[in-house]
Amino acid sequence: MTASDPTMAHISRRMLSAKAAQFTESVIREMTRLALKHGAVNLSQGFPDFAAPEEIKEAARKAISDDINQYAITWGAKPLRDAIVEKFAHTQGVRYDPEREVTICCGSTEAMMSAMMAIINPGDEIVVFEPFYENYGPDAILSGATPRFVKLRTPDWSFDEKELAAAFGPHTKAIILNTPNNPTGKVFTRAELEFIRDLCVRWNAYCITDEIYEHILYDGAEHISMARIEGMRDRTIVINGLSKTYSVTGWRVGWVLAPPEPTQPIRKVHDFLTVGAAAPLQQAGASAMHFPQSYYDKLAASYTAKRERLLKILTTAGFTVFKPRGAYYIMTDISRFNAAALPRAGSETNDVAFAKFLVEKIGVAVVPGSSFYNDASEGASQVRFTFCKKEETLAAAEERLAKLHA
Repeated sequence: MTASDPTMAHISRRMLSAKAAQFTESVIREMTRLALKHGAVNLSQGFPDFAAPEEIKEAARKAISDDINQYAITWGAKPLRDAIVEKFAHTQGVRYDPEREVTICCGSTEAMMSAMMAIINPGDEIVVFEPFYENYGPDAILSGATPRFVKLRTPDWSFDEKELAAAFGPHTKAIILNTPNNPTGKVFTRAELEFIRDLCVRWNAYCITDEIYEHILYDGAEHISMARIEGMRDRTIVINGLSKTYSVTGWRVGWVLAPPEPTQPIRKVHDFLTVGAAAPLQQAGASAMHFPQSYYDKLAASYTAKRERLLKILTTAGFTVFKPRGAYYIMTDISRFNAAALPRAGSETNDVAFAKFLVEKIGVAVVPGSSFYNDASEGASQVRFTFCKKEETLAAAEERLAKLHA
């Protein structure tokens, strides 16, 4: 009997998890691989291609030299937990107990997964805004939750209050809120947060809020954590990490702020998923938490310039752009290009065919919009660019995109 034998294939399918069959590999990470394969400018995956701050790198080197190389406490080294609590109190005016309400994880991705697995039971539902960061769909499947999707609509990525209210019900366990938002750049307002708060209170639901882009804001936008909204301190699970603010996406140090009740199972799930994040990088993260305000001001100013640079490049190339108010992505509409005429394999949508054309023929990697939607057809006319890149990278993208014709 060979591996290609039908009986063997049937046995293999029975041996594998049905959960993993419900989602694909990350489209974002796949686009990075295609960028490398075709020598394309990578404007797909959201990692900076410029150096991390020298201070945080030196702190990591010192931690290693000082022999902080063994396990930290499973739920996080105390210096980092203390620093996170201090910084959150300073920026949001909400104080947490570092001993009972903070869990350090291996990146915000694991933090989100640990949080969901800690609160979800069979039959529970979660509300998810779409377009959504692509991990949220598989997170729901892996945790056993049933997602209820609510649209954010162009051009300002607003939501319909009636549609959101209808998504909540007796089985709602939580809503996932990403602000500033990936992929849209939406920054939720206080009024929007208060409307969501009222639904959470009415249906006794948590808000899991992903705040990884908290310091990357434009045009006077303010980041307001849901934990800061009256009545939500004990209903909010805050997810964050070092990756975006300090340009260390490869370090994988994230955290969860939550009331004691959900923190207990979150810590247990985290322990058996990953044990703990890298000890010397936690120590370096504690140092970064004490950077002066000037660091964050300079970060926002730098990204503002990069945003304007890429907005101009994309507009000149023929894309319809949706100007972000936060994070470092630009969602675009490709309807002005004849994407429908591009060859495609199987059931590929326009955005996928166009993204492949860009990476293979133009030499620029982007993310197809369909990867951010439950129904792929909803994103068929959209692609996402990132601008967390050095000037040389953006200039190379400008030169190549000039070959496009709307």
